[in-house]
Formats: sequence, C-alpha cells, structure tokens
Amino acid sequence: MSDPADPVVPQDLPALLAQVTVLAVTYNSSHCIAALAEGLRTLAHVIVVDNASQDDTCAAVQAHLPAASLLRLPANRGYGVANNEGLARVGTPYALLLNPDCLITPAAVGALVAAANTWDEATLLVPQLVDGAGHQQINYSWPRHAWRPRGGAAEGPLNVGYACAAVMLVNLPRLRATLGEGAGFDPRFFLYYEDEDLCLRVFRRQGQILVLPQIEVVHFSRGSVKGTRPWRAEYWRGFHHAQSKIRFQSKHFGVAAGRRARRRLLGSACLNVLARVLLLSPKHLARAWGRLRGVWQLDPGAV
Repeated sequence: MSDPADPVVPQDLPALLAQVTVLAVTYNSSHCIAALAEGLRTLAHVIVVDNASQDDTCAAVQAHLPAASLLRLPANRGYGVANNEGLARVGTPYALLLNPDCLITPAAVGALVAAANTWDEATLLVPQLVDGAGHQQINYSWPRHAWRPRGGAAEGPLNVGYACAAVMLVNLPRLRATLGEGAGFDPRFFLYYEDEDLCLRVFRRQGQILVLPQIEVVHFSRGSVKGTRPWRAEYWRGFHHAQSKIRFQSKHFGVAAGRRARRRLLGSACLNVLARVLLLSPKHLARAWGRLRGVWQLDPGAV
C-alpha cells in the first residue's frame, strides 16, 4: 500500500485536535478497528457508534481505542441515524465523520481543522480520498443530479456541490445556522444518498462545501462491512441503494420524479437479475436481486 504524504503538521496541532470530535459508525467492522485506531489513539475526543454489530467490533473498539466513547445501538438503524446519535453527543465545534475503512493521521485531522478555522464560512470540508495504491477517488463534484461526477481536478481549496461523507469535517455551529432544526442526516435514508441529501440541502441554503485536495486520506471503498454471509450483505447493498435513490428523487424533485425513477430502476433491475443468472455470478446476483426487491417494495408516494 502506498500511503499519501502527511500534510504539513501545524505547530499548534494539540490545540487544533482539541476542537474536533472524531465520529465513526461501525457495523460488523472488527477487521478495520486496529488500523483505524493507529491514527486516533492520541485524539482526546473519539465517539464510536455501533449499529448492533454481530461480530466482535465492540470488543475490538474497547481493546484498541479504550479512551473512546462507545455507543451501542440496540438495532441496526442505518448510517444516517447512527451519525445523528453520535452528533448529538459531540461537545466540540467540529465533528469529523470517519468511515472505519479509512486511514487518517492526527496531522491530517489537524490540517482539516486548521482549514475550517481559516475558511470559517464553510459548513462541510473534505480531503481528497485515495485508494490503497494512492489513486484518487471521485469523492466530490457539482451536485450529482445535475453534473456527471468528475473528481480529482482540484488544485487548491474549491467550493463544490457534493462531497462524500466517508471523511467529512462538519462545522457544527455553521451547519445548525444553515439548516436550522433539520441539521444532520435525514433518517429516511438508511444507507446511500444520505450524504448527497445533506450536501444538496446545504448547497441550496448557500452553505459552502469545501474540498481540500492537498490533504489526502486513504479510503478502502466498501471495506467497512465484513460478515460470515457476504451474499446477504450484497443483497442489502442493492436493496438500500435502490430505495435511497428513489427516496432522493421523490424528496428533492417531487413524487412524479420518484415514480419515474422507480419505473426506470424496475426495468433495469429485472434485466440485471436475468444477466447475473446467465453469467452465474452469485455475488452480483445477490446485489441485483436486492435492488429489484428494494424497488418493488417502495412506493414513492409514501416517502
């Protein structure tokens, strides 16, 4: 693995880290915790919200991050709800949302906080995500419903319309001033599109979403969930992705748009299931079947 170079370590790093709480949501993520903890052990404020993992995630958190606050939810309530539970417990001005399949250093955390102090009008700030080989991922763009995502082009701090929440620094006072009582994730998005929904709400209220390409963080995409039944996990990926896509269209563009999205997804999901049966790909078949079931069960008019 090729680690990205650390940004310049700010001289006042301890003071910067005191201003931020790192918030990680876990679900069957025990395999990620040891590596995640390498960058978080020295931070004073860390909250882990566990979505009723069925593996030893909580034991791993207690072993590798003994100083972290561990909140165990009684059931898997989804990514957005779990983050909202954590955000309600943050006492610092900034919260850093961090997927457990990301590797971050204290220097990178401090650099994000320093940028937030410099550009205090920004509501959300994100680094450039890279994969394990150092290749840039597309984690920011103009609003994705209006523009094809094209990340990796920023040469300096840049205002964008969408940013992935795998690593996202939230200026909490600014978020509350921008969104009011609706600050946080919409709990109707169980998984997928919750960050796109949040960004679009901030963007429409003229809040700033800032990407900082000089700060790089490793993200092993889709690496945070691991269980004994991978086909089941793929099924639920497809299920929730389809439902969240329809919910997003219905919420932001009206019920008619949600119904059009449902019809399109229903047709493509049927074809996809047939193709995966013919190609004998169990993993992709499970995801395609989940997508079809998710579309079939959701009525956009009830969203």
